[in-house]
Amino acid sequence: MAELTAGKKAPDFTLETDTGEKLKLSSLKGQNVVLYFYPKSDTPGCTTEACEFRDAFPRFKGNAVILGISPDPVKAQAKFRAKFELPFNILADVEHAVAEAYGVWVEKSMYGKKYMGVARTTFIIGADGKIAQIFEKVKPAGHAAEVEAALKALA
Repeated sequence: MAELTAGKKAPDFTLETDTGEKLKLSSLKGQNVVLYFYPKSDTPGCTTEACEFRDAFPRFKGNAVILGISPDPVKAQAKFRAKFELPFNILADVEHAVAEAYGVWVEKSMYGKKYMGVARTTFIIGADGKIAQIFEKVKPAGHAAEVEAALKALA
């Protein structure tokens, strides 16, 4: 698969949200979308990132739809969303097909053990359905503000 870069059409997908409803990316055309991939719900870095997006949410409202996405099942996503009162949908990419389509399903290493997982990455998808910006190797702390600034620059 060709590597995704700014200006390319964002791969469309349909996934279950934390409520069990299906969400199709192309149904959000006409709106900016912040699609952030994270490794695992309710872990320290992922919680920091989600809570920063939660706290910044009022500033994103009307400017972008925020969607978190990880390989966790719907039930875990629902628990995570409820626990931290996240005002946006969390998507369950259990088969990691969307992570693969976006090139963020990668080999990782922890304590010398190799395994496959999600590289923390955020995509800003413009109202035209094209990728406007990609943030790779995201550091959770301060990321929501970084994305907010990038969205303002696009406007």
